[in-house]
Amino acid sequence: MRTLAELDVQDRRVLVRVDFNVPLSDGQVVDDTRIRAELPTLRELRRRGARLILVSHLGRPQDREPDLSLAPVAERLSQLLDVEVTLAPGVVGEQVRALVQALAPGDVLMLENVRYEPGETDNDPALARALAELADVYIDDAFGAAHRAHASTEGVAHHLPAAAGPLLEREVRVLGGLLDAPQHPLVAIVGGAKVTDKVGVIERFLALAERLLIGGAMCFPFLRAQGHDVGSSLCEAEGVEPARAALQRARQATGELELPVDLVIGERLAADAAHRVLEGVEVPDGWMGLDIGPATARRYAEVIGGARTVFWNGPMGAFELEPFAAGTRAVAQAVAANPGTTVVGGGDSVAALARFGLEREVTHLSTGGGAALELLEGRPLPGVEALS
Repeated sequence: MRTLAELDVQDRRVLVRVDFNVPLSDGQVVDDTRIRAELPTLRELRRRGARLILVSHLGRPQDREPDLSLAPVAERLSQLLDVEVTLAPGVVGEQVRALVQALAPGDVLMLENVRYEPGETDNDPALARALAELADVYIDDAFGAAHRAHASTEGVAHHLPAAAGPLLEREVRVLGGLLDAPQHPLVAIVGGAKVTDKVGVIERFLALAERLLIGGAMCFPFLRAQGHDVGSSLCEAEGVEPARAALQRARQATGELELPVDLVIGERLAADAAHRVLEGVEVPDGWMGLDIGPATARRYAEVIGGARTVFWNGPMGAFELEPFAAGTRAVAQAVAANPGTTVVGGGDSVAALARFGLEREVTHLSTGGGAALELLEGRPLPGVEALS
């Protein structure tokens, strides 16, 4: 990929695709992790005298819903960057062009939610050209959107001198290193809700890793495929056959796939629900598996502690609720304590690290969920391919 270091940005209009798709509540940013991750890139561009035009999506708007405006994001970025960030009234058009023309070196303009434009997700050539007309240079630093062939990620890159920003460059280098030259033993921990979302990653790590540890609700299709009762647990029906196939492949694979040997179960998904540790994995009727059990947590922590490279995607249970947080906490602490290369991807895993105060204790926090998974599966990312 062409990189930022190869481009002259002095006194030039630089369109920067960022990933500010952050959670909001009551008009405030409640998790600014992705915004903070972008600060080094923006500071470097300002230091080099660029005139910055930021473009990002937020959520999945249907009709310019006010609660999906980037106004709270612009306000939070102003605080973190210690500079006024002007929010444009739209994405393209006469008013936006006027604001761009008024930019001085070091100024920052944020376009409104790019998904307010219906042509964004369709990769509309007209929208891509209109975005390109705002700038002299394009920088893609939005790894979290790199797996989407949208107008602001793939389309615009064909109309301007384009390069990867430092954040995107590092994501590709670190995640690619897991596939190309990991230090062994390599341990992958995969959790979350759906097997079908992560079949490709599971298959890849069965071939690469010494251990693949499964947790979260996605363990239940595996357990059902083995003939176990899962009670009222969240069990993706479409995931049972892929789980069965993965278990069969694991018998011939170099690595070993491990499933929970005990669980924490509850009568319902609530902090005040009746709950208990279940020895074994046969979930009674009327109960839900909501966390890996203590024996599994100890086993997983032991395996993680012996690794030289660790990849973690997806929590081990409903960690947002304290009765069901112990398994995810144990995994997070083990990953944080590992002295080797530790890579954590996916919003829920990153949120878990932050909840336990461990987000600074790992080698790399990936800002991309779906993009990270697709890269690890070996699938081309349109936003990255466009920069080649």
